[in-house]
Amino acid sequence: MSLKGMMTIVVLLGLVICGIYWGMNRLIKTEGDRTKKKKVKTNMGTMESLKFLLSSRYVRDLATLVVAYGISINLVEVTWKSKLRAQFPSPNEYSAFMGDFSSCTGIATFTMMLLSRVIFRKFGWGIAAAITPAVLLVTGVAFFSLVLFSNPLTPLFGSLGVTPLLAAVYVGALQNIFSKSAKYSLFDPCKEMAYIPLDEDTKVKGKAAIDVVCNPLGKSGGALVQQFLILTCGSLANSTPYLGGVLLIIVLAWLAAARSLDHQFTPMAKKDLKEKFIEGKISVGKSTLTGKIQPKQNIKYRFVSTLNSMGFIEGKYVPLVEETPSPEGSQEDMVSVVDSKDGAEEIVSTAGAEANDHEGNGQVLVEENKMPDKS
Repeated sequence: MSLKGMMTIVVLLGLVICGIYWGMNRLIKTEGDRTKKKKVKTNMGTMESLKFLLSSRYVRDLATLVVAYGISINLVEVTWKSKLRAQFPSPNEYSAFMGDFSSCTGIATFTMMLLSRVIFRKFGWGIAAAITPAVLLVTGVAFFSLVLFSNPLTPLFGSLGVTPLLAAVYVGALQNIFSKSAKYSLFDPCKEMAYIPLDEDTKVKGKAAIDVVCNPLGKSGGALVQQFLILTCGSLANSTPYLGGVLLIIVLAWLAAARSLDHQFTPMAKKDLKEKFIEGKISVGKSTLTGKIQPKQNIKYRFVSTLNSMGFIEGKYVPLVEETPSPEGSQEDMVSVVDSKDGAEEIVSTAGAEANDHEGNGQVLVEENKMPDKS
């Protein structure tokens, strides 16, 4: 009865999604619809994708992140669910536990979404990209330790009123909850942000290659490893120690790839931003031709990510202009990237105009650029 009720809810919500999608495309007109251009889709075969992945260290590191996540989460979930079925053999108990598990995953993901902005701002891309594999590493060691050393730990957990199996189930649940929430809130944004500093051709081909090779390899790689170990060792229980060792190797390779990608991504992102600023995205002095010196302006920019027509997440800076009075005298035009105390970078542009009122002709020499609209 509960299964019928759940499937009815699934069908009804599916129809709601279809209706919302139809309404958005039929009734809502966006700016992109009025200036729609034909997209050029890059289709790459498997061999062509492999050649492209091998030719670029940057894309290769990004591909390693995708494959490592797919294999790691597959290795962990299968082992955990086998213990979960042993602890909750009744279908109703199993469904009730999975319902609580899904609810906790949603709450943890929502919380991590709120914290991810702080993490990116204070610690940067590299730390954010390393959090997901670090969570999998720590919780994976705890989970496989409980599974492998359940007999020696029985007296200890018996004094606490739980069995090693139940403890392994709850630790595995925490592992899946935190790893999935970190994936949705940190791993996926890090992966999309890594495409931003690439040129358009590398960006399109790299994403196509990862979609063709890495996503299927990550999803099926863990299953292939498990099948091989089960056939070799005879059962999933006998292969558990080897699964733990494979997971350790995969996560360490994941951390190494994230570190390598951070060393490439951060300089490229800084260079890309500086080039955009030099091209005139930061406004300079605003003054009139009245001969009066304009007050000094401190223009701070807030980084905003948007989705372009190609389906990639790209960033832009929205100016936040606050006028502050300046002392009398000359003013200098300055564009700088300031390192804040917490390690993050704050982009600040201070612009002024120096006017020299020459005796006799009263002319004022002013260099003026158009200011962006306030946001």
